[in-house]
Amino acid sequence: MGKTLDNVYKHQSLVYKYFLYVVSIALIVFFFPKGGKFKYEFQKGKPWQYENLYAPIDFSIKKTQKEIEEEKSSIRANKTDYYTYNASVVSDVRAEVAAELNTLFQSGNFSSQQRQSLRSLFEEVLEDIYTDGIFQTLPESESTVVVKNNEAQPVSPSDYLVLEQAKREISSRFSGANMVGAPRLTGILRNSLKANLFYDEALTESALSDELSKISYTRGEVDQGKLIIAKGEIVESEDFKILNSLKDEYESKLWMGSNYYFILLGYTVLVALVLIMLFLFLKRYRNEIFQNNNKVTFIFFNILLMVLATTLMTKHYENYIYMVPLCILPLVLKNFFDARLGLFVHVLTVLILGFVVPNSFEYIFLQTIAGIVTILTASELYKRANLFISVGQITLIYIVGYFAFHAIHEGNLQNIEWILFGVFVLNGLLTLFAQPLIYMFEKVFGLVSDVSLLELSDTNSKLLKELSDKAPGTFHHSLQVANLAEAAANEIGANAMLVRVGALYHDIGKMERPTYFTENQITNVNPHDDLPPKESAKIIVDHVINGIEIARKSNLPDRVIDFIRTHHGTTVVYYFYKKQQELDQEVDEEDFKYPGPIPFSKETAILMMSDAVEAASKSLKDPTFTIIDEFVEKIVKGQMQANQYLNANITLKEIEMVKKVLKQKLTNIYHLRVEYPE
Repeated sequence: MGKTLDNVYKHQSLVYKYFLYVVSIALIVFFFPKGGKFKYEFQKGKPWQYENLYAPIDFSIKKTQKEIEEEKSSIRANKTDYYTYNASVVSDVRAEVAAELNTLFQSGNFSSQQRQSLRSLFEEVLEDIYTDGIFQTLPESESTVVVKNNEAQPVSPSDYLVLEQAKREISSRFSGANMVGAPRLTGILRNSLKANLFYDEALTESALSDELSKISYTRGEVDQGKLIIAKGEIVESEDFKILNSLKDEYESKLWMGSNYYFILLGYTVLVALVLIMLFLFLKRYRNEIFQNNNKVTFIFFNILLMVLATTLMTKHYENYIYMVPLCILPLVLKNFFDARLGLFVHVLTVLILGFVVPNSFEYIFLQTIAGIVTILTASELYKRANLFISVGQITLIYIVGYFAFHAIHEGNLQNIEWILFGVFVLNGLLTLFAQPLIYMFEKVFGLVSDVSLLELSDTNSKLLKELSDKAPGTFHHSLQVANLAEAAANEIGANAMLVRVGALYHDIGKMERPTYFTENQITNVNPHDDLPPKESAKIIVDHVINGIEIARKSNLPDRVIDFIRTHHGTTVVYYFYKKQQELDQEVDEEDFKYPGPIPFSKETAILMMSDAVEAASKSLKDPTFTIIDEFVEKIVKGQMQANQYLNANITLKEIEMVKKVLKQKLTNIYHLRVEYPE
């Protein structure tokens, strides 16, 4: 048991990768929609490439979403409006008119016969007018039903009275009545009249829901054994609908029963194969990333994020699947790592999503092309214009690709879904979110991007301003080293921005005791003259340790701190080492060595060469081409003999290219002229 635990502790980094691998597979398979995969791929307008297909089961031909929506729209447009007959309004009007008549009879001289005649007349008129009822305004719908006494009666609104018509009807009825008080009764009735047919929204909506629920989502049946399509036959519109119906039926039934576990196993194996390819790529071609669990976690997190977003969109809004800005993935990975890794991870992610998205060939083709365009066009993202240009090109690729596929499927440019152009534009706008996303990733995962490097390269930053105030000579030296290292990095294809930033900060530890370094001594007084060589060497060596402490307090990224740690590697402070030898032959070399580590990348190796060459060049007197050439060769050769580049992935050819750049730059600095023979 104890031995097993020891092995776990020794290989805990590998154990973590196994854990990450298994968890990622489980999450991706969990994200996938719960359904099987139809074994045939087909596209509208293209030949059927398989053998004759006969219906394996009885199934219904499903209507398309467009057809269903058209039916629903038609039902809504022709829906029946329900109005309720309110009898209480009639009673209220009758009571109100009766009260007004009583008041009229009391104020005037009416005989009992006249009173009876007027009452009979108003009752007769009210009965006639309210027999069917009165609308406030004429209904707009051609299909109208009035509910009276719990009976629904279809009516023609043109045959019904609205309130203003009813008032005119009263006036016409009384205009011919030759009796005392008729004009007064007309006014009373007109003023008291009210509409009693009211729109019943709840009943109307209920009836509409009833009609909508009766819509059939199928339009015919296909019996088992019937020929659906023959080999080589073009998949026409009707064939396409039947095949899609069979696909839906097949996939829904495939996920049931014991099939569930086989489908789950199949998905798991395929996703496992894709992710193992990623691990093999990292192990073989990006071993420094493979060894860093934080970076591996970052890559897997981005893959899972894109898979989750796409599968959710597939599940809920399948038609808008291209709204997911998948090109953020290569953008982010290229920004933090390199273009090759970004494209490789993007392609693997697209392959995973090809299992679940509709029209997988079309999706994989478009997303792969868009990813390639992203890698080829997105450079120097710290320049805002570059990101906008790249996003514009990505959007254009989506639009052109959609046109091409639509032309293949339909054979014409009719029935284009223009809303998809809005989806592609929205995809481009969401891709712009890569910038704030990169910033968030920097804070969460402790990575550094070109945008942050650009900010750090600003010589007006707080730390560099402090360096220029406390150690102006060191600051000037750092600027010169930054220029040399950046030019060398550009020559061999290394990260020039990273090298420049590393060079600017590599000597910040000298701020602690600036006068102990010759570039900051403005008088002839050298404080080392009063110190033993061993103590002087310790002060010189300590600038690396002090620099690391200052950098950590200032929250500099680890990738920048690496330059502080490695710019002297494990070399010896040669001047004081020799001086100590003059005093004592028995000298421990370890007392005069820098703590290291030695450079472990092209960038840190370039800085070591540039720093040593620039610092030593100050001692050159009357430099010539020959002197500079021998001088650079001697310094770099000494570092190579001290095995300082063993861990750096820099080749001998690249070292020669770096030396060539350093010689050219030093020649320009000293403004040498060609020496003509006398």
